[in-house]
Amino acid sequence: MTQLETLSQFLDTANTQFQVYDLGRRVENIDPVLFNQIEALNTPYPFPIQGHAQFAIVFWREDQPPFIWFLKLPLDEQGLLSPAQRSQFIKMILEALGRDPTKALSDEEQERYANHPFSFKPSQEKLALFNALVKKQLSQQASAQYEYAAQYFSNLNETNAQGDNWQQLGLQGIADVCVRLDKFDHDKHINAAITLAPLEVQAAICQCLEHVAISDTLANTLFDKLSAAEVEHKHIYLRSLASQPELTQKAIKLLVNYQQLDENLLITIAARSWTALKDDATRKLYLEVLANQPQNFFNQVFADIVAIPSLRDSLLLDLRSADRSEKLSSAIGGLFRAVSQ
Repeated sequence: MTQLETLSQFLDTANTQFQVYDLGRRVENIDPVLFNQIEALNTPYPFPIQGHAQFAIVFWREDQPPFIWFLKLPLDEQGLLSPAQRSQFIKMILEALGRDPTKALSDEEQERYANHPFSFKPSQEKLALFNALVKKQLSQQASAQYEYAAQYFSNLNETNAQGDNWQQLGLQGIADVCVRLDKFDHDKHINAAITLAPLEVQAAICQCLEHVAISDTLANTLFDKLSAAEVEHKHIYLRSLASQPELTQKAIKLLVNYQQLDENLLITIAARSWTALKDDATRKLYLEVLANQPQNFFNQVFADIVAIPSLRDSLLLDLRSADRSEKLSSAIGGLFRAVSQ
């Protein structure tokens, strides 16, 4: 009997189709070829968070509803999956299910399996967006909340600016609309809602938009809202620009110029908008502001972003750059001292 060493091998031998989604930073598909490379330990996990890969595997057979695993697996110092823990999970699966991941379990088995050490529970907004995205990609019907949310946004106008029944909106319905921006004028309606809807609704929209690609028109509306918002609300709109790195870079420059890039916004950029930091000038601005925060905060945020493979080499070069302020040099020195302890 062939020994199963990867999750892909297990699901392939079980004759299932499957898709993988990152749920650590943004909710997004992981290309099957890339996931195979990750599992073969040939490439680091692209979206690490707190030293782990947090992802969902959705798998199914023909004419069967999909099954979902939410997995949190540790990464080594190079960002590669830890093979020992992955093997432990596969062993546990084989003991519980044999070679059929769609096998029915008793209530006792389900309870024991649901609490295994490699599972995690996504946040409410990520789970809503994930559910919406999976249903769309598998051509399944949206949730029961979708119709009400779509109707709410389509009816929103200047004379009904607060949307009389906005409290009845569900986050799942908003997520269903946001993953379907290319249908039924949803993009136009969401664009209007960013101006007309109550702040609570705008915040929920932005929580969903951070995980999807948005149009330039909608992005510009969100940028304008970010520019005009009170400091305590700016992170709401900044996070929604995650799919627009160039506009995020412009936003970061604006926030720095007005000395508004606070701890909350620094965390938002690291967690959701890290692709903007691929730009050398933007990354330098970010690090200089980060260096003005308490040393422990600097250390934690730097450790988080330097673990991201697409930023790692650039950030390591920044540590040795002669073109840095005395404050940043001091913060880097504090980082080294903390690491060496």
